[in-house]
Amino acid sequence: MAKQQNKPEKSGGRQFLYPKKPQGSLYNKRKWLSYVLLLLLFSSPFIKLNGEQLVLLNFLERKFVFFGLIFTPQDFYLFALAMLIFILFIVCFTVVLGRLWCGWACPQTIFMEMVFRRIEYWIEGDANQQKKLDAQDWNAEKVFKKGFKHFLFLAISFLIANVFLAYIIGSDALHEIITEPISKHKIGFISIWIFTFIFYGVFSYVREVVCTVICPYGRLQGVLLDNKSLIVAYDETRGEPRGRIQKNQDQSLKGDCIDCGLCVQVCPTGIDIRKGTQLECVNCTACIDACDEVMLKINKPKKLIGFYNHDFIKNRNPFKVGAKAYGYSVILVLVIIIFTSLIYKREDVQTTVLRASGTLYQKRPDGSIANLYNAELINKTNREIKFVFKSADKLDKIELIQADTVLPKEGTAHLTFFLIKKPKDIEAFKTKVRFEVETEGKVISNAKTTFFSQP
Repeated sequence: MAKQQNKPEKSGGRQFLYPKKPQGSLYNKRKWLSYVLLLLLFSSPFIKLNGEQLVLLNFLERKFVFFGLIFTPQDFYLFALAMLIFILFIVCFTVVLGRLWCGWACPQTIFMEMVFRRIEYWIEGDANQQKKLDAQDWNAEKVFKKGFKHFLFLAISFLIANVFLAYIIGSDALHEIITEPISKHKIGFISIWIFTFIFYGVFSYVREVVCTVICPYGRLQGVLLDNKSLIVAYDETRGEPRGRIQKNQDQSLKGDCIDCGLCVQVCPTGIDIRKGTQLECVNCTACIDACDEVMLKINKPKKLIGFYNHDFIKNRNPFKVGAKAYGYSVILVLVIIIFTSLIYKREDVQTTVLRASGTLYQKRPDGSIANLYNAELINKTNREIKFVFKSADKLDKIELIQADTVLPKEGTAHLTFFLIKKPKDIEAFKTKVRFEVETEGKVISNAKTTFFSQP
């Protein structure tokens, strides 16, 4: 078996990997997909829609924005449903396509393999050159290359930290931190540098350990994958018994694998894909490209390593989506339908009306019955709203004690009022009543409560 040449020979301490620079059609597709995803990642906090940035996850102020829609703490159930949809999507994706998310769409992999690793190849060279540079004594060449590389790593980490903070506190707040004196934004300035060093540590030292040890998603594979899931796999039926090509030897007795070890050398997590499914595999497909290149050179069919499921490798059964995938998909579609209907019914202004505690009802000298209520209006938009609060029943009368007429953007307004009914309009001890919030002649919110009286 080929030695894992992408691992250093020193023992003890952290064992750094030196993956060989990948190349091939799948790698080129990954690059272009990475460019698109990086563009979306870096642009989303700075694109405005309906006066709000495209995506905002402000946990500090409990404000979340997705594609121009503002979600407040009162909409937490919608946020929870959105997270559930995302998790179910990942589950469905994994059941059908294995850990492809990790290798093709995960920000950790994209930054590590398509940004930081490529900078490393550019400055220090391929795997063997990197090993040689690390093994040699410190000299001018090593100081320059290592210093320049880590300077770029730190600069890019600083850029990522700023973008990350833009998602958390908002791009406008980030602009103030950058343009105004540091004394006004000490916490923000410190936060930027804390995140900078975190990202720098992850991409310069921790690296693949995030995928193989820290991230829980890899360990979920054992639960989510089944024999019908597509994964990056070695076709052992075709490849075994493996062996190098030798002159004057009958090659028909051997499999197609010539034990060149390239699939191991290009692996960013240092595994041997020929040993079967492993949680460290992120389905980056680098081994597929490397193996295809060798197969072409020895005039063998490509895809000795490819996207296969266990049913195909063991029994040559064609790929079919399993019952588990259909089950998860049905659940995902149902949750999406529920989420969509809740979004459609969601009001820009949320109104809550509660009877004043400790009160029942009042009988007035003219015989009318009054109930005391408190109302809270929450504005879920980024614009100020002038409103009129009234009862949906035109026969009712509202007597305001504390009255706001303007609802500030992303703010609240409070009302205290009596609802007054005439005895002839009362049929029971408890009556359902409904209130409306109107602006510019349009009803934008409703609220229901109970009216107590003596019929």
